[in-house]
Amino acid sequence: MKRIVDEVTDPPNQISLAEAQQLYGDEAEVDMEVEFPRPTEDLGRIAAQTAKQVIFQKVREAERENVYAEYSNRVGEVVSGVVKRFENGDIIMELGRIEAQLPRKEQSRAENYAVGDRVRAVIRGVNRSAKGPQIVLSRTDPALLIKLFEQEVPEIYDGTVMIRGAVREAGDRAKVAVYSRERDVDPVGACVGMKGTRVQSIIRELRGEKIDIVEWSEDPVMFVTNAISPAKVQRVSIVDDAERVMEVVVEDKQLSLAIGKKGQNVRLAAKLTGWKIDIKSEEEKRREVEAQFGALEIGSAENAEGTEAAEGTETVEGAEGTEPAEGTEAQAMASETAEPAPAEAAAETEAEPAAAVAGPLGEEAKAE
Repeated sequence: MKRIVDEVTDPPNQISLAEAQQLYGDEAEVDMEVEFPRPTEDLGRIAAQTAKQVIFQKVREAERENVYAEYSNRVGEVVSGVVKRFENGDIIMELGRIEAQLPRKEQSRAENYAVGDRVRAVIRGVNRSAKGPQIVLSRTDPALLIKLFEQEVPEIYDGTVMIRGAVREAGDRAKVAVYSRERDVDPVGACVGMKGTRVQSIIRELRGEKIDIVEWSEDPVMFVTNAISPAKVQRVSIVDDAERVMEVVVEDKQLSLAIGKKGQNVRLAAKLTGWKIDIKSEEEKRREVEAQFGALEIGSAENAEGTEAAEGTETVEGAEGTEPAEGTEAQAMASETAEPAPAEAAAETEAEPAAAVAGPLGEEAKAE
């Protein structure tokens, strides 16, 4: 590779404009780079092998760039492939001329495959790494369920019915929340289809996975009530709006159905709604309410006893405070009663001599 210049200062890397025009004609211009093939007679076996490896590597890199450019914008789409081989639990699938990987963690535990089986999966991601297949597929992603509904239900495809959320535990159970933009269209009925034909085809594709289709609602209480289905809910109350906690009360017979196998039903409902759900039976709720009333009665009784004790203490203190006053009043009355006693005694004393004087005088008068 040489650069075309007006004046050559570095012959190994530069060529004059006149020489370049002699080789390439008038198309040669200054600052253009031209290639000069190296004679292959001078190359040895090692150099030829190195050149071959470099060429193959560049071709592979170009192919990987093409694959990345083609599939990087298709993440979330459903593709169909054929099982080619197994590698340490992972499944290598053939998507036309490209290989894709279905990792073990992205496989449903209810599914088993053999070489040559045709499988539909969703594109989870595209890697740019130099080793292994670039395309990563998944059979457990909720996006697969959504895409299958879009393919089977025309109302979802044209936008009349919208899927507002989907959660799965692959191989066991799934819940889908749907919403209708038109009042006349039943979203749940549109997804189920006539005699369940639409949803049954999706269940067969997912190897018997149970699917609960519930109606989405802006009211969180109504949405949680629908999400707990097939269990029937008695009442729902919001415990903490900030922490998004709800309490759901169901009949005693419906408790195990509402919780589900190993808590599966309530766990999926919590993921679908985004609320923490506490499920209780009517009997359990009744005992809890009775315990709360009992605690309130005990607290009221203790408060009443404390109030009576305080009133008794105040009464005793008041009585002790009034005793000196009563004693003072008694003393005053005694004093008032005792004060006239000396005067009366003096009067009696004066009366006695007068009587004594009058006595002899009367006797003398009688004698005369």
